[in-house]
Amino acid sequence: MVDPDKLMIKADKLTKLSLTRWTADWRAATVLYEAAAIEYRTARDNVKAKVALEKASKGQEMLSSPWDAAKHMETCGNIAKELGNWGEVLDYYRRASELFNECGRVQPAADALAKGARALEESSPDEAIQLYTDACSLLEEDGREQMAFDLYRAGTSVYLKLERYEDAATFLLRWGLAADHCNAVNSQCKVPNFHSLWSYAINNLLPS
Repeated sequence: MVDPDKLMIKADKLTKLSLTRWTADWRAATVLYEAAAIEYRTARDNVKAKVALEKASKGQEMLSSPWDAAKHMETCGNIAKELGNWGEVLDYYRRASELFNECGRVQPAADALAKGARALEESSPDEAIQLYTDACSLLEEDGREQMAFDLYRAGTSVYLKLERYEDAATFLLRWGLAADHCNAVNSQCKVPNFHSLWSYAINNLLPS
């Protein structure tokens, strides 16, 4: 069995400059970080696995591979969820989304935000709603309104669980505008209490 601690030490040395090493060898170091992360995960040492994956993500960035860096950040987000580190969940999935965006991959960027939102619905509902909102914005800006419908539904449901009915109606109204833009006006009806919320939105939130 490979000792992941030794892999980490070796990788760290490769990223540090010295009298005998004038440039960091991020390619070799990243391979070692990724190998260490696998060993830590196998040993169920999630704290160390997360550290290894953070460094592997940094390495992939240094190698101009934001896609692989983003995938590592998503895994870090999932590990943080398992550990109950909710603030880290938010940070990791946001960073993953940013990296996917660097690749020009809007759908994976929105998906990363949605994964973070789902992980945070119970512990940090406000942060979850913000992630859902940001994911919807990414898709709308790319002309993919219909891909955002499930996210609008999820965000509205979080508002309803919190009994924040005005916010739910506002979110529903935004969804309605997106649905109208792509001629999919029946999609909102799948939301619980849709008709009462829609009536509230029309009567109280639209300008007269």
